[in-house]
Amino acid sequence: MKAFGLLGRGALGEIFRWFFKVLIYDIIVTSISEILGVPRIVALFIFLGIMLVIGVVGYIIKQRVSPGLDD
Repeated sequence: MKAFGLLGRGALGEIFRWFFKVLIYDIIVTSISEILGVPRIVALFIFLGIMLVIGVVGYIIKQRVSPGLDD
């Protein structure tokens, strides 16, 4: 699935994709910081911890569903 179909795979499309990813991550980190009342660096580590947990859980589920399939 293409996130930005009109921009294509050129350099401009990659710049826009990178910009929107950074913008979304910044909004999430800022929200965590404001809700929990912690500095942004702490909120960043909380966000990275959440992403790490999601990745580990996905890996464990993949291994249980298809243990013989490796990437």
